[in-house]
Amino acid sequence: MRAAWKLNPKEGMAKFRQIAAWLEHNYPEAAAALLEGLQECFTLNRLDVPHSLHRCLATSNLLHNPHSGVRSRTRRVCRWRPGMPARWSAAAFLEMEKSFRKIMGYRDLWALKAILNGSQPATREAVA
Repeated sequence: MRAAWKLNPKEGMAKFRQIAAWLEHNYPEAAAALLEGLQECFTLNRLDVPHSLHRCLATSNLLHNPHSGVRSRTRRVCRWRPGMPARWSAAAFLEMEKSFRKIMGYRDLWALKAILNGSQPATREAVA
């Protein structure tokens, strides 16, 4: 599977489909899970994002880490009055911000910005 991630999107997806076909007989749920988000799995490859950013953008850790910190900071709140969840959440996110580190490959974020700005109009047309 690691080798398939490094291939171009078309070849990589073909390799994943081959692995899923191999798994289908004994582990049908694993094969289904593998095929479920196949297109999205190769988004970084398809957009040609620099390899230095792959390690941090290929996982959902950038999202889950702050949310778990907010969850741990607000778990003892037992009486949520109207308007308070937004305040508590914002305060917890601001507190979590102090522990954030630079993402791996942060020096190439300019390239990601350029890629996303260049691909944004095409995405809007595809949706419309």
